Amino acid sequence: MTSTTHDPATRPPGLDGGDVVLRASGVSVEYAAGGRPVRAVRDVSLELAAGQVLGIAGESGCGKSTLAYALTGMLRTPAELTAGRIEYAGPDGRAIDLATASARELRALRWNTVSMVFQSAMNALNPVTSVDRQFEDIFRTHRPEMNRRERVERIEALLEKVGIDPNRRRSFPHELSGGMRQRVVIAMALALDPRIVVMDEPTTALDVLVQREILDEIERLREELGFAVVFITHDLGLLLEISDTLAVMYAGRIVEYAPAEQLAEQAGHPYTRGLLRSFPDLRGQRRTLRGIPGSPPDLRRTIEGCAFAERCEQAFAPCETVRPPLTAHAGWPVACHLEDPEYAEQSAQGEPT
Repeated sequence: MTSTTHDPATRPPGLDGGDVVLRASGVSVEYAAGGRPVRAVRDVSLELAAGQVLGIAGESGCGKSTLAYALTGMLRTPAELTAGRIEYAGPDGRAIDLATASARELRALRWNTVSMVFQSAMNALNPVTSVDRQFEDIFRTHRPEMNRRERVERIEALLEKVGIDPNRRRSFPHELSGGMRQRVVIAMALALDPRIVVMDEPTTALDVLVQREILDEIERLREELGFAVVFITHDLGLLLEISDTLAVMYAGRIVEYAPAEQLAEQAGHPYTRGLLRSFPDLRGQRRTLRGIPGSPPDLRRTIEGCAFAERCEQAFAPCETVRPPLTAHAGWPVACHLEDPEYAEQSAQGEPT
């Protein structure tokens, strides 16, 4: 992928020189409705390597889903990409910038290079159209050279690949269980063998057993087909299990960006540590679970310092007025003054906000 090199200070270990298939640089998204715009995504930069899983975690309202729509070029009014670049590695290795790509390039990119699994399978599927007709819409649009027999064979193979009886291809969405509908959506996302699949809360509203089946299916398909995944959820515990790299979002920004295994062992940001404390460790010692007090900030207002300062037990004077940059001070990028040598002495003195 030929493009401007990503700032090493905001790249986690493990992405130095790999086959990068997606690169977002300084991405900001606003919802312009009303008197004050909602700045849902603020200066986000990330990279996805071929065949890897990038997890994006954070509380509801932190900008995860908006980022997913931005990454796939699916933002709709009143959402608007106000800054940054989103680039994909095209078939010839040339970087395709979503902001400047032609309609033809975007058409070729979607489903072929990048596809998306939406949060609600029932909303993603047309309730009055059979499953096979919805698959055929994809093939008629993007593979017009396929004949009827080839389309049917491909649909049946895709359904079988995700664990659904091919005979169910004539079913309507309401005739399928929640887990089966989610499998259909995953099969549709894989219809044209994309290099990247963006998954926005793909296991939401499913019971825990079906969630596990879906996750196992995704992992099996990824290993078999080799596609990369952007997996978005509020469930940090789940992401620690399936991700290679993990980005933690808070108030529209990435506050920590690290290899999942290292983040689990030694998280650098107080918000990440708070998320880790909020769910039980099934293999370790019993411990008291602690939630994060307070609520996320209003994304319509300007935030001068650290957005997490009001909820942070370790906040000190600079947190109120100086926004911490996402910089790798020791190991991987963390947006926290506690990790910055410039403020180390002041934080050690325990100067309160």
